[in-house]
Amino acid sequence: MPLTDANVQQFKTEGYTLVPDFWSPREVDAMRAELATLVRNGKLRNVKTEGDGKTHSQTQQNLQICPIWHTSPFFRAVGFVPKVVDAVTRLIGSPAIQQLDQIFLKPARTGAPTNWHQDNAYFKIPDPLMGTAVWSALHDATVENGTMRLIPGSFREVYEHKRDPESDHHIRCWPPEERAVYAKLPAGGAAFFCYGTAHATGTNGTDQDRAGLALHYLRADYASAELLAEDRNCRPYVTGPKATGGLKEYGITVAGTWEQEVARVLAGRPA
Repeated sequence: MPLTDANVQQFKTEGYTLVPDFWSPREVDAMRAELATLVRNGKLRNVKTEGDGKTHSQTQQNLQICPIWHTSPFFRAVGFVPKVVDAVTRLIGSPAIQQLDQIFLKPARTGAPTNWHQDNAYFKIPDPLMGTAVWSALHDATVENGTMRLIPGSFREVYEHKRDPESDHHIRCWPPEERAVYAKLPAGGAAFFCYGTAHATGTNGTDQDRAGLALHYLRADYASAELLAEDRNCRPYVTGPKATGGLKEYGITVAGTWEQEVARVLAGRPA
């Protein structure tokens, strides 16, 4: 489903909005199949530590792959899907850049949380509403399996962030959790939240794995020179006069390949 006017208004006033049926069941099946291949090939790593920021936990797992574009042609294509680009453009305007892509997998019973943070503590753009995450649920995301929590309106506030000792690279903050809402979504649902919205995920103590795909988009004219530097990881323009469908950044045209990639993954064909 495309974003409604009510979704756009909620994003601008509360800093987030939820779309419970953004991806089709067929698309979700393909995402899960590709994720299973990445797991089988050892592409995800555990970022959860024993509380010292460096010793990786042997009992809890917060598995991550970041970025994905150079590992998976399938997930590289997700960033150019027309309904994603349309939604992003409605929320932050144009020209837009895909800044980051990543997956977090919380394994059954041992899935560890990601602590509270604001993305803009990393990205530092002047207006946090000019960047958005698109967080897609690859499995049903519930309170019990640690779905995303969000704090409405928190993009108007800046919280102090410090190095998170529970992770090997994250930072965290301590926002007013009593204001948080749960992003309870079925598989295929998506949460859109701006760079200033404080968010966190919980533990997964259920018997089923839970994964989320996160894409980050940025209005190009709000990006610092550092974020757009040529020697940084690929940041493809998805709208605007500099958009080439990925040709300039990746050397091949990625836009328009989504249906082909979905069919390839579901058929079990190699990339």
